[in-house]
Amino acid sequence: MLQFERALWSDGYKTIAGVDEVGRGCLFGDVVAGAVILPPGLCIDGVDDSKKLSEKKRDMLYDIILRQSVAWSVARVDAETIDRINIKQAARLAMKLAVESLEMPADYLLIDAEKVDVPLPQQSIIKGDATSQSIAAASIVAKVTRDRLCQSEWEEAYPEYGIAIHKGYATKLHRERLLEYGASPLHRRTFLGKLFAEQQQLLV
Repeated sequence: MLQFERALWSDGYKTIAGVDEVGRGCLFGDVVAGAVILPPGLCIDGVDDSKKLSEKKRDMLYDIILRQSVAWSVARVDAETIDRINIKQAARLAMKLAVESLEMPADYLLIDAEKVDVPLPQQSIIKGDATSQSIAAASIVAKVTRDRLCQSEWEEAYPEYGIAIHKGYATKLHRERLLEYGASPLHRRTFLGKLFAEQQQLLV
């Protein structure tokens, strides 16, 4: 998980930020990006693609990452913006905001299968969250942040949709609740149009 970082450390880079986003495929809520700078040489046991980890393991690693990182940040882009500029651009915007929010500036970016619109040297890595500790750490921070929004703030605001259960993804339960209640202000209208082409009332 440190192959990319080691090469960059040997080239003299000191503040390498891993960058990743979560929530790209959801019907509801913000897309959330994380950026994490870990100290050179640090290896955190168990860090992996957040999707491969249990919630308990992610929560434990989240605390370790925040405690041991040089700097970290998260950024959110809301459903209205996603609908306006499209999900790919919204995810890239969230990543850009996360990088720019770091308390210590990064000198290099490792990004999961994307480019970030900042004037920094960077490398886009396919399946980066499974091969780079920095990207995986960013994935965990973003995932835990978004899941906690689903379980607290968003669940409390819209309890009828079961957001805490499905986290906004297009599960059977979520689709059923959408058909029953229509779309909330935090649903992504452009996504619903594709999923429920025949249910035009969802877009009202």
